[in-house]
Amino acid sequence: MKRKQLKLATMLMSPGASSGAWRHPMAESHPQQPMAYYTELARKAERGKLDYIFQADQYRISATAPHELEQRVNVGLEPMMLLAALSAATSRIGLASTLSTTYSEPYHTARMFATLDHLSGGRAAWNVVTSRGELEADNFKNDHRPSEAERHEQSDTYVEIVKSLWDSWEDEAIVYDKATGRFADKDKVHYLHHESRWHSVKGPLNVARPPQGHPVLIQAGASDAFCERAARQADVIFTMAKELPAAQRLYSDVKQRLPRYGRRPEDLLVLPGLNLYAGATAAEARDKRDELEQLGRVEASLDGIAYWLDLDLADRSLDDPLPEPPSEPGRGIRYRQLKQTADQLGLTTIRQLYMHIRRQQGHLTLTGTPVQIADELERWLREGGADGFTFIPHILPCGLDDLVDLVIPELQHRGIFRTDYEGSTLREHLGLSRPMNRFATR
Repeated sequence: MKRKQLKLATMLMSPGASSGAWRHPMAESHPQQPMAYYTELARKAERGKLDYIFQADQYRISATAPHELEQRVNVGLEPMMLLAALSAATSRIGLASTLSTTYSEPYHTARMFATLDHLSGGRAAWNVVTSRGELEADNFKNDHRPSEAERHEQSDTYVEIVKSLWDSWEDEAIVYDKATGRFADKDKVHYLHHESRWHSVKGPLNVARPPQGHPVLIQAGASDAFCERAARQADVIFTMAKELPAAQRLYSDVKQRLPRYGRRPEDLLVLPGLNLYAGATAAEARDKRDELEQLGRVEASLDGIAYWLDLDLADRSLDDPLPEPPSEPGRGIRYRQLKQTADQLGLTTIRQLYMHIRRQQGHLTLTGTPVQIADELERWLREGGADGFTFIPHILPCGLDDLVDLVIPELQHRGIFRTDYEGSTLREHLGLSRPMNRFATR
């Protein structure tokens, strides 16, 4: 019987996830030839036989104070165009991009991901997010500022519209008969005629059904409401879990929800975030970690702190007293919960609350030799904490080197990670079935 194997993805956020990573002497802080740079990274990930590249995204800079513009990297590339380019530079690895349902339209999203799936031969994935907080809203129409609850309601509708658009052309709809002049079977092309509070979409899509049927759907979160949505819609969950018991609880919870929607445990994969520092010796790995940590500045991360606390820090310092939550219904839900925790623990300043959250949350972080790291990854796989991991390099390109050249060979030696791709599409890599067309099944 074949041993259960890890699924592995990687983010390619240049210069890396650490706030001070761009200052590291080995970091490519601002690539002057981005196509060559990202091609090298993507091919390296593909050489390591990873399942997919995962590009995070947001619709703003990461700065709420002037000094953050000076001290943080605030420029990058739009991920959909980047992944389309990388689809021509790679042949097997999956290509996943974040796209917000709050500040986009379902028709555009369906077209873009269907096109990426065609260009890549079935390797596209969509990381579905609802933009949190108010900062991204400043770059869009002023009266479109839905509350957190409204964003999830809208997102559920949005995702179903996109999936319907992907299905609007059945697999056999295109006849392409030159002799009769018949391009398509009109009975296998479907209109949506969708009208709701949020969207008006007639359809059908003007791109044929994607090779995967539906590009892989990734969602991130851990709340009860999130787990229910993910059990209904997602193919992959990206989440945070630092300790195995917490990871096991979420893993078991979401897997037990799947039968309600006619799904099996293997139809939804849980891939928590992973940070690692690998070295030939444990001391070398610790040195890598310490060097990077010394480059980071908490004060240079106000934007990230504002995100985690759901709090506007534009006119505040970290040592200011914790403000009262907003009184408007639906606003500041996360911060209101955190403020209650702070009051219970006697935390009075923004810095104190942030440091508490930082210690409690975050991704699994492993420091050690390849053998030590592989031991822990295998434990999470065997003991029901994860189906695999989403690697978040602290620094690029050398962080990816540590995974591909040091850790993956050890995982392959143990027989818990592939030595070669067995399929051509991302769904085949992940062991996910191709969805049936909702219109054809009628």
